[in-house]
Parts: sequence; C-alpha cells; structure tokens
Amino acid sequence: MFAGHLLSGVMETVERHAAQRWWADGERTVAGLVTRLTNEQFAEPSALPDWSRAHVVAHLARNADALVNLLDWARTGVETPMYPSRAARDAGIASTAAAPPDDLRTDFAAARAGLAETISAMPAEAWSATVRNGQGKPVTAAEVPWMRAKELWVHGTDLRAGLAFADLPVGFCVALVDDVLGLFAGRDQMPDVRISATDVDRTWGSGPRPVEGPVPAIAAWLTRSDASGLGGDVPPPPAWL
Repeated sequence: MFAGHLLSGVMETVERHAAQRWWADGERTVAGLVTRLTNEQFAEPSALPDWSRAHVVAHLARNADALVNLLDWARTGVETPMYPSRAARDAGIASTAAAPPDDLRTDFAAARAGLAETISAMPAEAWSATVRNGQGKPVTAAEVPWMRAKELWVHGTDLRAGLAFADLPVGFCVALVDDVLGLFAGRDQMPDVRISATDVDRTWGSGPRPVEGPVPAIAAWLTRSDASGLGGDVPPPPAWL
C-alpha cells in the first residue's frame, strides 16, 4: 500500500483531517481565481481541449452538486449517483458554461456553499457508508472531501488564471501521486519507471527508467501529461481519468 494512500477504505483520522484541509483551502483558492476573471476571460481557452474557462468553472459547480448527491446517499441510504449518466453530466456542464459570466459566478458560489453545508451537516456515522464514485468504484463518504480537493486543485491549474502545480500544497501533491499511481496499478497500467521526488523523501515504482523532480511536477506529469519539470527518461503516462 502506498504510504499516505487516501483510497483504502475508511481513512485514518489524520488523513481525513488533511483531506478536509486541502478541500477547504482549494475552495478558497479557486474561488479567488474565479472572482478575478473578467467577463471576457471566461470565454477564453482553458488548458483542457475544447473547454473554455467557463467550462472548467461549470464543471466544478456541477461536481459540487454531484458530491452532494453522494453525501445524501450516504446519509439516507437512498441510492443517488453523482450523475444520471455521462451524457447528462456533459450536458449539464455545457448548459452551465453557456450562462452569462455573472450567473456562472453566482451558480459556482451557490454550489460550493451547498457542498460545504452538506459536509458540515453530515452525521458522524454516515461518513463510513459506501457509495460509488463517477467511475462506479465503491468508496466511503469519508473520501468525498478528497475527491473534491483533487477536482479543485487540478482544475484550478486548468483555468490558466495564475495557479500552477508548483503552487499546490506539497502534501496534497504527494497524496495525489499515491492516488494516481494506485489507480494505474489497479488497472495494470503502472509505468515501468522509478520515480524519485527531489523535494520530499519519496520514491515510487521499481522500473528501469529513472524519473525525477519535485513532487508537484510529478503530479503534473501523471495528471496532465506535462513532463516539463522532470528529468530522466520520462514516458507518456496512462490516461488518469
């Protein structure tokens, strides 16, 4: 098991607290980015193919609603998937992104507030309930803040609004690398590399191809195929999600 891995059943208390902190800090950071975008900048390209900045903000708004669905499922026992279907998810993002910038800002703020209120009101016993994430994988409700933190910090860089992987919390990046490599290993897609972080005492993998760099750069490579901050024999990574 990867040290600090956050997707291994009911999370340890210290890990849950870290995930809650990364989620809360991510909400504040990305909200600040969105607030500073001008109306014209919403229509400009994001770092994601075919998505404007408005699409990224719209996705984060609808993702907050989807995670509320999971927490409602955990609290009530009534199955409520994140999205009715992939097509419904995509349509929701597209329609939200088409709204005027002021409406999109208001929608994003309301969705964030709704998720925060739902997390705050969760009964202690409901956090251990099993639900399913967007890929259909069983997870506990306790993993929702971590799921949201990943969306916020990674998509925050996609906004091209001043946030880079180098700005992300190092502890979050370590947990993200653990998470992504755990996902690859579960799919039998682990890159044949040995990854060495130059800023923390961590290595991953045992392959013959050396990859090294600061852990935020490792996270950028694994999640966004950006190897610009790494040294060594760096292969393209598998698709993350």
